[in-house]
Amino acid sequence: MTAAEWRWTDKLVRALPAEVYGDPEIFARERQTVFSKSWRLIGHTSMMPEAGDFITDDLAAAPIILVRSENGAVNGFYNVCRHRAGPLATERTGNCRGEIVCRYHGWRYALDGRLRSATRFGSVAGFDPRDYGLRPVRVEQWRGFIFANLDNTAAPIAKMLAPLDEVWRASMDQPFALRRSHEIACDWKVYVENYLEGYHVPNLHPKLDEDIDSSNYQVEMRGNVAIHHAPPRKQGVYCGLWGWVFPLTGFNGFQHGVLMERITPVAPRRTRLEYLYFFNPDRRAELNAMIELSDITTAEDIAMCEQVQINLDSGAYCPGPLSPQHEESVGWFQAEMREHLGIDAS
Repeated sequence: MTAAEWRWTDKLVRALPAEVYGDPEIFARERQTVFSKSWRLIGHTSMMPEAGDFITDDLAAAPIILVRSENGAVNGFYNVCRHRAGPLATERTGNCRGEIVCRYHGWRYALDGRLRSATRFGSVAGFDPRDYGLRPVRVEQWRGFIFANLDNTAAPIAKMLAPLDEVWRASMDQPFALRRSHEIACDWKVYVENYLEGYHVPNLHPKLDEDIDSSNYQVEMRGNVAIHHAPPRKQGVYCGLWGWVFPLTGFNGFQHGVLMERITPVAPRRTRLEYLYFFNPDRRAELNAMIELSDITTAEDIAMCEQVQINLDSGAYCPGPLSPQHEESVGWFQAEMREHLGIDAS
């Protein structure tokens, strides 16, 4: 059964086998079949407002650079010089002051990727600078958020995120406030599956449980997007809306902003969470409360995900049953991964 055909039936559904969490061969296959063909949240237009502003990143192990051009467009390229593979930028962010210059031999590129000068290269028959522009990377925007994809045949990001347009709230359209990062010693799928259900909230997150009514926590799959709803309590921090986009993007809605989450698979048993907070600048006190609760919840999730990884590695776990009441989205994700990895359902 494919993920597109995924529906709960009266048949018991079991989780993925332990060996798919942390296996180097599986991780390499995921890079090829999942990460290299999926939209990746890079940042927001407000994070690169001026011509020459750039952001670097890695997409399925490929280094990329996004740069704001003179006409305001955000262009994406591989962060690889066409000469001998030198880096165009080594900083996470910055401004390239009108042109992109390779850090190795100084080849100079326009902000639209054209090779301006093969610095001190010399004259040789057959070398035409017009043939050596930067290799482009597909870049699209949604609500000011910038996404990149190595797959030119992928559906547009706006089409993929259409389910979020249906639930997005005006209070979440706020300027960029800050970035936080967290490291987790677990396979990325362990964290994603934790993110995809609210079944654990009453047991694992007492502070979050005080902020929302977890007894009415619901998750619905709409295409490749999971939409979470839970009624917020009065004077709460959260607005009761969360979401996840296959495979590596999440968002947490707050009363006065949003946290956009970049899930980065670093290695088979290592995951990095990058939180991009967007918040109403007139609500500084609420921002502090949001960060405090976010940090508490994240620490609880990290501790549990790391313990789950230890238990998966122990050899003691046999695939358990998924709850039809709480884990339909986990079932969808696992069906999707089975399809990508060629794992038969059992």
